[in-house]
Amino acid sequence: MKSALITGANKGIGLETAKQLLQKGFYVYIGSRDQQRGIEAVEKLKAQGLTNVEAIQIDVTDDHSVKNARTEIGRKVDYLNVLINNAGISGVKLDENGKYIPQTWTAAEASIDTFKEVYETNVYGVVRVTQAFLDLLKNAPEPRIVMVSSTVGSLSLQSDPAWPAYDFGKFAVYGSSKSALNMFTVHLAYELRDTAFKINMVDPGYTKTDFTNYNGGEVEEAGKRVAKYALIDKDGPTGKFFSEETNPETGEIAW
Repeated sequence: MKSALITGANKGIGLETAKQLLQKGFYVYIGSRDQQRGIEAVEKLKAQGLTNVEAIQIDVTDDHSVKNARTEIGRKVDYLNVLINNAGISGVKLDENGKYIPQTWTAAEASIDTFKEVYETNVYGVVRVTQAFLDLLKNAPEPRIVMVSSTVGSLSLQSDPAWPAYDFGKFAVYGSSKSALNMFTVHLAYELRDTAFKINMVDPGYTKTDFTNYNGGEVEEAGKRVAKYALIDKDGPTGKFFSEETNPETGEIAW
């Protein structure tokens, strides 16, 4: 049975992706910073008849937590087929009137502490988890890594006035963290280009979760977009950036 670890999977897109992989016959580890929330997510899935699932405590910002998760999963399996780096934060905060606080998102005013906080999860956390589980992934016959990214991390789109989100997708901290994540992924895919790895970045789209204050598309569609690249065969792409919301024809978008 194929196995997958999904970080930040106790809710939202991560949980939906877990559900879809379970339906495809995977054994799924629900990565959750809060162990109890992970357990509750597992109970929800099991109540739907999806039983090959368990919670794994993993805080992507904590070396000790990540190492413990790697040790725990390593006791259970000899290899990991899929890693989905889904955990992420926006860093954007609202004032009492529900308006964005400039110090949490603008290039001119965002604090260094805000940059550090967001990068710790969205960039360093992904690097930390990926490197920790790379040995288990290498043991799999056709390992897959999916980085949950965002079109706001595309330099081409961000600099194109014709992009529909040009005037409201300007989140300097979050966007730059995804640009950095994309660059890390390109290099990792290059380094593993002569192996069976397939490593891609996927924007699941603007989706109704607490991340967007429940605005956007349906979580089922977002989960489907992420799961698709966990399931690609040996002829599938690697080192690419996909957003089916932005490009419904081929999915691939500019950097």
